[in-house]
Amino acid sequence: MAQTILITGGTGFIGSHTVVELIEHGYDVVIADNLSNSKLEPLNRIERITGTRPRFHEVDMRDRDGMNALFEAEPGIQAVIHFAGLKAVGESVEKPLEYYENNINGTLVLCETMRAHGCKTIIFSSSATVYGENPVPYVETMQKLPASNPYGWTKWMIEEILTDLHTADPTWNVMLLRYFNPIGAHPSGLMGEDPRGIPNNLLPYVAQVAVGRRECVHVFGNDYPTADGTGERDYIHVMDLAAGHVAALEWMLAQPEPSVEIFNLGTGKGTSVLEIIRAFSDACGHEIPYVIDPRRPGDLPASWADATRAKEILGWEAKYDIAQMCADSWNWQSHNPEGYTD
Repeated sequence: MAQTILITGGTGFIGSHTVVELIEHGYDVVIADNLSNSKLEPLNRIERITGTRPRFHEVDMRDRDGMNALFEAEPGIQAVIHFAGLKAVGESVEKPLEYYENNINGTLVLCETMRAHGCKTIIFSSSATVYGENPVPYVETMQKLPASNPYGWTKWMIEEILTDLHTADPTWNVMLLRYFNPIGAHPSGLMGEDPRGIPNNLLPYVAQVAVGRRECVHVFGNDYPTADGTGERDYIHVMDLAAGHVAALEWMLAQPEPSVEIFNLGTGKGTSVLEIIRAFSDACGHEIPYVIDPRRPGDLPASWADATRAKEILGWEAKYDIAQMCADSWNWQSHNPEGYTD
């Protein structure tokens, strides 16, 4: 019988692609999402790609009664992959209380509900933000440094909460996946990133400029100590990231003893903003206009992973290059110029 996995935030960008990967690996998938930053349409696309429609529960993680009802309706859940949460850095600076309340309280309610129903295996969608201003490349053994924004602090604190949970009760099995900048889309062009409102991340903004929805890309700073002066980030294809979650889950479920494990999921290479714009221009066949704006407070010059541990232990490594990431993003955006429509 297939193992049942609950995906919180499963209609979002990374969550929906991970659902596809899980179904294709034979897992029984249940999705929980409050649709605050996503739509129902990805469920239809998942079914078109895999031939299977995952069971869906519209519920907010902070809703204790709703979460309890979900676990009662799905008694076979063996593990949770936890993506749900607010995720815009700039918005978190403007709305710190909302971010702390949603992300941290939501995780607490989720874990309390899991414990009450005997499910103690969780993979948490963490972030490279916990490395702060450590020198690159980031290695899992580095000390976590203070975050530069409330979003980053929520990732930092949830890592601590889950680690303390295992310390207090060693039957909890905890995986913290720190990843970098997911881009790309499903190669079918049926699924991709569809942020509500103005995109907070570079690639969907570039894609919307390419398709004519926005005038030009705003490049924040060109005076960083990098090759071309623009910030460098570790961009990873969302399908590589989805495969990393499946590899982590399979390794985790095979271990004889529960533990807390940390893995970086990245390519191990930094790519600058201007390099991304040029690669996307090649993918879409025309120039992408851009303007240089002042630096944004809190932005780091460079950020990329050392992903050696994931390769050695999980047997996972990123396969796709920047050209493929941009080509798949353009394939999605050009076939879905307005994103998903319900």
